[in-house]
Amino acid sequence: MAVPRPLPRLDSSNRDFWTGGANNELRLMRCLDCATFIHPPRPVCRNCLSENVATEAVAGTGVIATFTVNYQKWHPAMEVPFVVARVAPDGAPGVYLTTNIVGCDVDAVEIGDRVRVIFEQQDDVYLPLFQKIN
Repeated sequence: MAVPRPLPRLDSSNRDFWTGGANNELRLMRCLDCATFIHPPRPVCRNCLSENVATEAVAGTGVIATFTVNYQKWHPAMEVPFVVARVAPDGAPGVYLTTNIVGCDVDAVEIGDRVRVIFEQQDDVYLPLFQKIN
């Protein structure tokens, strides 16, 4: 998409997630007490309420759990159609990332497709997008 996306406000909880792309890493929070992955990032584990959480790089691959194709041109410079998907990252059970599938025709996207993260840099934020793995 040619239109700049709204960017998140970086804070101590989410900074590693949004800037990990600078090192080509998909980074998620994980509880060091019960090993639960936490997304969206937050300073307390949603499972055991521990504050003992840290960022961990994950594989950067995953599976499309569900998706939709958007045909609405919300901005004059926006390219449509595009895919909005929920991706289940490998090795991070219970986590789903809402993202875009890029680099292929929208008709080529299917539930269950294997994908790999790529990053789109805007300012100091690296947005995690996904491409199909051939």
